[in-house]
Amino acid sequence: MTADSVQSIIDQLHEQAGMDLPDEATPDVGIVMGSDSDLPTMAGGKGKRPGATAALADELGFAEQTDYEDPPESRFTFETFVVSAHRTPDLMYAYAETAEERGIDVIIAGAGGKSADLPNMTASIAYPLPVIGVPVQEKSVDSVIGMPQGAPITAVDAGKSFNAALTAAQILSRQHPEIRERLVEYHEGLQEGVGEASRDLHELGTPGFKDAYWDGE
Repeated sequence: MTADSVQSIIDQLHEQAGMDLPDEATPDVGIVMGSDSDLPTMAGGKGKRPGATAALADELGFAEQTDYEDPPESRFTFETFVVSAHRTPDLMYAYAETAEERGIDVIIAGAGGKSADLPNMTASIAYPLPVIGVPVQEKSVDSVIGMPQGAPITAVDAGKSFNAALTAAQILSRQHPEIRERLVEYHEGLQEGVGEASRDLHELGTPGFKDAYWDGE
């Protein structure tokens, strides 16, 4: 038996799959996670490193699309759902099965625990749509990457959903030069930061650098 709240989302996904909206009106990236407790890893915050949401929204200029029929003005968007492989398998299947028809070009799927099955099951159902798996915890790594030959999934290290978002953008950049430009700009910013830190460390010396950068810690 499927709960009413879950069935309503399943029905919504299937309805959206039949709308045949233009690509610019649909989410480019789908972010799914096994539980809302995974949100600090997938989005960032609560003492966690920046996550996929931060990479897409803050670094690459994507907007989060919360209404499928009323997209934001931003050309590139992403959506976010909680989809449990074990508690709501029907929802997981519906999301993965309809993703391509709904305009999604790449899925980022995160899950924790020893049975982190959401990423690899999503990859199997959504095939050939690319899926990037995020093990939310170290103990989730083997489950996420343990796909048999012929059933591919791309995965990042435990907790690094930020890198998963960059990988998703790299996939999209093959079709969208604007995203490629944003990725290059982001990378150049990282290089600039390293160069500035290297110059200051050399010229200030280690004690002076620590005083300037570490606030006396």
